[in-house]
Amino acid sequence: MTGLLAAVLLLAGMGASQAVVRIADDRGGKIGIYVDRYQDLRTSGETVIIDGLCASACTIVLGKVPHDRICVTSHATLGFHAAWDYGDDGRAITNPEATHMLYLMYPPAVRKWITARGGLTRRMIFLRGKQLQALYRPCFYDAQASANKPSTR
Repeated sequence: MTGLLAAVLLLAGMGASQAVVRIADDRGGKIGIYVDRYQDLRTSGETVIIDGLCASACTIVLGKVPHDRICVTSHATLGFHAAWDYGDDGRAITNPEATHMLYLMYPPAVRKWITARGGLTRRMIFLRGKQLQALYRPCFYDAQASANKPSTR
């Protein structure tokens, strides 16, 4: 009941004109698509709730949407890795230029966390729990997120 009350208070405090976008179970995709999507989200004024997996290109949200409009639930997990393309033989190969561009999109605190773990490589690294909540405010959306499983993004 306390979690439901917190979710109601959170949503009530946002005002009628401010919409909420919930990100959960997003494994990413093409960088350009996410840059465009999050640029539109940035200009919309919507608040972003990360309530599950946001990996790969999904994490561009951290650099495109203002920090004060992003919150994370206890279920939030961010997954980071190097950008890649398909080589001539059809195999995935790391794209150093795109990886550097991706890295520079992240806020300084996120870049510091990534660098401390060896940078963006082929291996996925995950930011979650207390480490994530030290960088982004908790949004106490857990109770409503459980009741509304479908994701808007």
